[in-house]
Amino acid sequence: MTMNEDFPIATLRQGAQGLMIEEIALADIAARFGTPTYVYSRAALTTAFNSWRQALAGREALVCCAVKANPNLAVLSVFARLGAGFDIVSGGELSRVLAAGGRADRVVFSGVGKSRAEMRQALDADIACFNVESAAELDRLNEVAGEMGKTAPIALRVNPDVDPKTHPYISTGLKNNKFGVAFVEALALYQRAAGLPHLRVRGIACHIGSQLLDPTPIQEAASRVLALVDRLAAAGIGLDHIDLGGGLGIRYQDETPPTIADYLAPLLDLTQGRPEALFFEPGRSLTGNAGLLLTRIEYLKPGEEKNFAIVDAAMNDLARPALYDSWHAVIPVQARALPPRRYDVVGPICESGDFLAQARDLAVLEGDLLALLSAGAYGMSMSSNYNTRPRAAEILVDGSTAHLVRERETVESLFKLEHPLD
Repeated sequence: MTMNEDFPIATLRQGAQGLMIEEIALADIAARFGTPTYVYSRAALTTAFNSWRQALAGREALVCCAVKANPNLAVLSVFARLGAGFDIVSGGELSRVLAAGGRADRVVFSGVGKSRAEMRQALDADIACFNVESAAELDRLNEVAGEMGKTAPIALRVNPDVDPKTHPYISTGLKNNKFGVAFVEALALYQRAAGLPHLRVRGIACHIGSQLLDPTPIQEAASRVLALVDRLAAAGIGLDHIDLGGGLGIRYQDETPPTIADYLAPLLDLTQGRPEALFFEPGRSLTGNAGLLLTRIEYLKPGEEKNFAIVDAAMNDLARPALYDSWHAVIPVQARALPPRRYDVVGPICESGDFLAQARDLAVLEGDLLALLSAGAYGMSMSSNYNTRPRAAEILVDGSTAHLVRERETVESLFKLEHPLD
């Protein structure tokens, strides 16, 4: 990526003090809060959510932010204040949504392995809908709701067996994936659900994968889902809503994802005039290009075949490159009048797979700061403490103010819950 204003993160720009996000220099954030640190832009989060809302204007629709993409309480509270719903996959995520000021009646609960305790927690909170993903889960939820004297609102997550044309690890809509119920079994399972006393059939859901760059697969999936909705109606099972999931991709390098409006346009055409409300579950498209990972170069290590820029962030901080071979732009915070050299950007972890970027031409010195862009989704949320490394701090920038929204962990905090033998 060239050094210009065309960053994936819209609120990132070059200033007199080097790279800036909104009105704050990244160098100042590093000086104040240290590194590695995740930095998010409130303006970028707001703009992304409003783009979904504007594209859905005039339709009865709920935009449910996928909590798994970025579960930071401050990030969730930005969306909650904008009127968002939330897509959760655990009881812990439900607790986060409520702590951030989100409304339980705008929460949909997805996931293949909901425990009894999680079901009870969600029923107590009166969430909007459980997206049920198996016959066994249907029976368990009916039983738990009955024990509590409640009726659980449900949708079946139907697997449309559509190839999303994305990385196999983030493909979720094929019949060999663990998610959802088989399309051919869905009608019978809906009829069974309609007969269970402690369930109320409310909707239908599907989600075919993540980082979708071609809108054609979701159109195909939606067409199949709508045909099933009509078959259900003919069988006397009416639905309140149709949940078409999330998965819209973003630009990391040179991808050309559709705009939110272009992605939604054919889906809105397909559903024009229908009585059901529309639910969507975006994650990456809301947070991915609203955040970056700020890191400092510890050493420059030349080699016969490769040069290494060893930084203080690592695969425990940003797992996507090692896990998916994903690409993140790497931009020096301060431009230098030096001839660039080609580096692999790697961390201190004791794994050969500990890399954040490979074969990047950088004009840098030891001690320089680097910004790894497009890290607002599945960055901090997938981080770990491997090698007993405290996880990064998180900062939310709002104009000229930098809010510390998650303190940096300490080594002592990592083993606070552990007990040595006497």
